[in-house]
Amino acid sequence: MPISSKPSILIILMGSLGDVARGLGLVAHIKAHLPGSRITWLVEPKCSDLVGLHPQIDRIIEFKRKRSVAAMWELYQKLQKERFDITLDLQRHLKSGFFSLLSRAKRRIGFHRKNAKELNWLFNNESIPHCHENLPKLDHYLKFTEHLGLPEPGSLDFGFKGLDVNQLVPPAVVAIKNSFIAVVMGSSWESKDWNFDSYCNLAEHIIKNLNRPIVLLGGSDQWTVAEKLVKNTDASNIINLTGNPLLELTAVLKAAAAAVGPDSGPGHLAAAVGTPYVTLFGPTPAERHVPYGCDHLIVQANLSCAPCYQKQCPEGHVRCMEGIEVDDVLAKIDQALGK
Repeated sequence: MPISSKPSILIILMGSLGDVARGLGLVAHIKAHLPGSRITWLVEPKCSDLVGLHPQIDRIIEFKRKRSVAAMWELYQKLQKERFDITLDLQRHLKSGFFSLLSRAKRRIGFHRKNAKELNWLFNNESIPHCHENLPKLDHYLKFTEHLGLPEPGSLDFGFKGLDVNQLVPPAVVAIKNSFIAVVMGSSWESKDWNFDSYCNLAEHIIKNLNRPIVLLGGSDQWTVAEKLVKNTDASNIINLTGNPLLELTAVLKAAAAAVGPDSGPGHLAAAVGTPYVTLFGPTPAERHVPYGCDHLIVQANLSCAPCYQKQCPEGHVRCMEGIEVDDVLAKIDQALGK
């Protein structure tokens, strides 16, 4: 269908850090081919600051989910003041579908019925083609721009090229003399977490053999295990920044020479800011979740029961993660560093 020269486009992607980081790759691609477009992004507060870093996003609307009914009414009022031509529902859940309907856009584009969840498809009036669930999620998102008639991009710009690292990283990181390795200590899934002894061995090898300091990253729930790692290794060469704010996390990842950790939001954020990320895969399929441009930096144990897509190991052993060898991870870090 023809698109006006200045379409007003709403992108709905409120969810996880990894999804939002990947979705940001669509903005510059849309603006490059529809330079007169106005892009609004609907997001939850936890990722609002990250979306706000993108220089080509014209407006952000927050859905303050914790306020429940009040949040729904507030969002309804905001959407009624807008006039969107196109809504891209990248979330594919009931909630995002309902918000797509509230947008009143003439074209409400969502996932194919077979790829959507929770009856999401009922609320949109167009859909992208059905895709195999192992298609990389970012490629799945790009099906939306293809549906709009845009060509396949040769490369993607996630909007972080102009990010001033020195304004956002803490003084301890600014003071690091050698280029450092960022180590992500865990994820939101218990089954994705690597074992503590392997993290300790990896840290010792990075410090002694690669002669690189380490910055530990992750959520606040990984702070305790990160502190334990600091005490068990050379504390003078490790900085624990787990639980720090999202913008600080973004800047630290951009400043790192390379990063390593499980399939997680920080991994996709690292790739978005241009830092190679070595991903330790277990319960999730690498084909679907490998960070952008990091297909060559995958490490996995290749068990017959993986990927299971379970947040807790159904077998009770998590061998898919425990079977990942430190030497294999170090080899990929060397590759990420260009050795």
